[in-house]
Amino acid sequence: MKLTVIGFWGAYPEKNEATSCFLLEAENTKIILDCGSGAVSQLQNYVELKDIDAVILSHYHHDHVADMGVFTYSRVVDMNLNKTEQAIDIYAHREDELAFSKLAKPPYTNVLPYDSTSSVHVGPITISFQKTTHPVPCFAMKVTSTETDKTLVYTADTTFNETLIPFAMNSNLLIAETSFYADQSAESFGHMNSVDVANLAKQTKATSVLLSHLPHFGNHQQLVDEVSARFSGNVALAKTGYKIYL
Repeated sequence: MKLTVIGFWGAYPEKNEATSCFLLEAENTKIILDCGSGAVSQLQNYVELKDIDAVILSHYHHDHVADMGVFTYSRVVDMNLNKTEQAIDIYAHREDELAFSKLAKPPYTNVLPYDSTSSVHVGPITISFQKTTHPVPCFAMKVTSTETDKTLVYTADTTFNETLIPFAMNSNLLIAETSFYADQSAESFGHMNSVDVANLAKQTKATSVLLSHLPHFGNHQQLVDEVSARFSGNVALAKTGYKIYL
């Protein structure tokens, strides 16, 4: 299973970049986790849009779903040009029924619900879910592939949440939102700071941590240093095009 970082900024994309979006590839299957602002432009550097099988959405804040409309229109174009016959499978929660309903554009999308009790299977990839603590309903994701016995956990947006510990236990890769520095309070904004991320990584016995949903201020290397001071595993910063093989 290969992970490629498509977008990693929180709130809005910096120049020529994107907010949250991750491309997963296993065998002939290609899915994306979230589809934030700027994602569709960046995705085309790594994959043809017609070849993406599914999208898994954590929640409906713009920095995670802003490009879903234009991505859907790309499938409208590709299907009408006979480049593909496959509609996009979009998996999303129904705790915001209006936002969920807006994803539908038949016959170009198949919109399918998930919740904390369900699993999604796309080719060799399986995704399960855990609700996080955020101002709107949001779900973390655990990803496994039949290709390997490796596990990836994507926190999406959340404060430090004890229920994430058993869910994320023993992950090979923890993609953790790291929105603030150690001396800043993140909880009131529904996010984590570097200390929260280090504690989550340590308590879940993660092998590696990828810091994402990064702030638009400060020196990001400081985030790495602050996490590394409290967590002994590998710590890396997300950046556009960054690849990890699991």
